[in-house]
Parts: sequence; structure tokens; C-alpha cells
Amino acid sequence: MQKYLYLIIITFSLTSCYTYQRKKHADVPPENGQNTKKTAVDSNISEAQMKEKAAGAQNKPLQQKVTEQGSLPVNIQTALQPTKNYKIKVDGRAYKVIVDKWKGDSLVAHPVSKPEVILKFHKNQIDPEAIAEKRFSQPIADIITVVAYGGIGVGIWMLLR
Repeated sequence: MQKYLYLIIITFSLTSCYTYQRKKHADVPPENGQNTKKTAVDSNISEAQMKEKAAGAQNKPLQQKVTEQGSLPVNIQTALQPTKNYKIKVDGRAYKVIVDKWKGDSLVAHPVSKPEVILKFHKNQIDPEAIAEKRFSQPIADIITVVAYGGIGVGIWMLLR
């Protein structure tokens, strides 16, 4: 019993509340007054086309930038800020790095575990869809807190038994 208790305590002491999460990109807002339901009636299609033509002049540049996933493309230089931890994918290989600075179009960073090693990547090598920032995860912190309180309660109950 004590062996399992020690294993659980060690496991939760090594668990971090910080996780790598992808940034949420802004989705393209739907046009005002657009009929969101798709119907096979010709009159609805022609009305939607007329609305699209009317609103097309103002939304055309935005629609051309939209990617296949329906979100705007990511500007890598603004997404990767200095002194923050990121998990990036470069040429199919994943790196956990701390960004040092941008030197022109090149990212200068170092791995999280090895600050003496310097990595340089061109912005075209970095996969913009695979950028994940290290952030505090409230649900994980809540789970760890509940388990810790439960463990304390079980410990007190075992002492009083």
C-alpha cells in the first residue's frame, strides 16, 4: 500500500500545470445577413449570390487570405515572441525552444533544456500551424489540487484509524 502511495505522490510531484497549447487563430466572421442554411431552392441561391455580390467588394481581400481550414494565415514573426517557450515544427522535426530574437527573417532560439546551444531557423522552414505556446492549464491545476486534498484527507484518515 505504501509503495503505491509513494508512486502516486512522485507522479503528481512531477506533473506540470503548464502545457503546450496552439494559439487560436481568428476565424473569418460570417457576412451580415447571410443565409447560413443551405437549401436546394433556386430562389435562395440567387438571393445569396446577390448578397455576396453586394458584400463582395469589401470582403474580397479577406476571403483571398483565408486558408483551407477557414482561418487567417499566421504571421510567424508576431506569433513567436522573445523570451517565451514554444513548441515548433521545423522541416518535420519538433523542437521545444525559448525564442531569443528575430534577426531579419531568421529566428534565433535555444532549446529549453540546453541554453548554450543556439538554433537558427528561417521563417519559411517553420510550420505555422504547429506553433504551440507554453501556457498555464487551469483544468490540470484543479485536478492536481483535488488529488492533493484527497491524499491529505486519506492520510489523516489513516493516521486516526
